[in-house]
Amino acid sequence: MSSRDTSLRDREARLRTLGARRASPASRRPRRGLVLLALVLLALAVVIIAPTVDKVAQKIVLPLQHTDIIRQQAKAKRLDPALIAAVIYAETKFVPRTSPVGAEGLMQILPATASFLAHRSGGTAFTETDLATPQVNISYGSYYLRYLLDRYGQQTVAAVAAYNGGETNVNRWIARAGGHPGDLQAADIPFTETRAYVTKVLGAQREYRRSYARELGLGPVR
Repeated sequence: MSSRDTSLRDREARLRTLGARRASPASRRPRRGLVLLALVLLALAVVIIAPTVDKVAQKIVLPLQHTDIIRQQAKAKRLDPALIAAVIYAETKFVPRTSPVGAEGLMQILPATASFLAHRSGGTAFTETDLATPQVNISYGSYYLRYLLDRYGQQTVAAVAAYNGGETNVNRWIARAGGHPGDLQAADIPFTETRAYVTKVLGAQREYRRSYARELGLGPVR
């Protein structure tokens, strides 16, 4: 083979290589388009799915059930439905059970307390097994909250503290705090369990009002 033929072949090889280099950006354009499309679809998926994921997570962290009963009892007993939900959350997180001391159901009503409330409200047909029914349990728990709020001048801290710690203790704490139910603050409660309970209920009440305003029949929360 002559040197001229070799030179021509080398030149043709260089031209083919140069052509391939020039063509390569164009060949990559479809891939770039696919990557951009994938990114757009991913962004849309995040926008669509994220609210659903947030809602599911919210229901796990701050569960809410029996909204029809809660709204009904809140209206009948003149209560904030978020307060009823918050007490259920603090007591059982909406998983009904029987406590070691015998408290029953969603709002952990003691049979003795239920009998007292049945007597006050004229519920002569009450039986202890009724407390396992959400309708009955929430009705009695709401009645008890209404009773305690009236007992302590509509002061939520005192009423919620009595729901957990009993009226006798709360009366003593009020006397130490200044003598008026409004004087009692969570920080004044000497029982660690009751102090934590009151703080938990008040915090949950705010969260239920913020997160479940529509489900609880509340107006816009600012």
